[in-house]
Amino acid sequence: MNPQKVTVPEILRRKRGEKIAMLTAYDYPFARILDEAGVDVLLVGDTLGMVVQGLDTTLPVTVDEIIYHLKMVARARTRALVVGDLPFLSYQVSTEDALRNAGRMMKEGGAEAVKLEGGVNVAATIAALTAVDIPVMGHVGLTPQSVHRMGGHKVQGKKHGRMAGGRERLLEDAAAGGRSRRVCDRPRRHSARPRGRDHRALDRSRRSASARACTATARCSSCTTFSVSSTSSRRSSRSAT
Repeated sequence: MNPQKVTVPEILRRKRGEKIAMLTAYDYPFARILDEAGVDVLLVGDTLGMVVQGLDTTLPVTVDEIIYHLKMVARARTRALVVGDLPFLSYQVSTEDALRNAGRMMKEGGAEAVKLEGGVNVAATIAALTAVDIPVMGHVGLTPQSVHRMGGHKVQGKKHGRMAGGRERLLEDAAAGGRSRRVCDRPRRHSARPRGRDHRALDRSRRSASARACTATARCSSCTTFSVSSTSSRRSSRSAT
């Protein structure tokens, strides 16, 4: 293994504020370029349906397609942490489905962590995944798999309320990520930035969630908050100290 390989414990070590760069890759050439450029995390996202396949949404993407692209990206990188995206209905139906599909991404595709969309509603699924040492990245805010509920790819968190897409609901989703030991990222272009008192409340929620989950937090050009944690990484972090 590359001695400079980025791992889950390494992300944890950098939680004090060191910057983490994360970009999306779908194939061998781009993954190789990004890896050699020093990108820390490569995400094989279900957005491949729109970027590569020319679809209108990410909904038709399958687990087999994600695994196909994961293999290319994992084969190209020598340093970056590779994350695979769980596509629509690969984790929502049952915990067993989530475990099976996430396991396939790691075993067949070479992923070192998985990503899924949601907060409070998928907290139990995230807990089940991390319980078997599958690191999880969460995604709150503009969640493309909810495109029809949102009526398009629209900024979330602009209105108060605990309904889906409401500002208070987003705060609860972010906090649920901490309780469930997951990764949370809020793309700067894809979700509203609360102002004043709401912004301070969001910051407090993130800090408390990170403290409870022993997560890593950093800022980069593509995301406002990035955290990663799992049961195994927490043990590694404690043994390292």
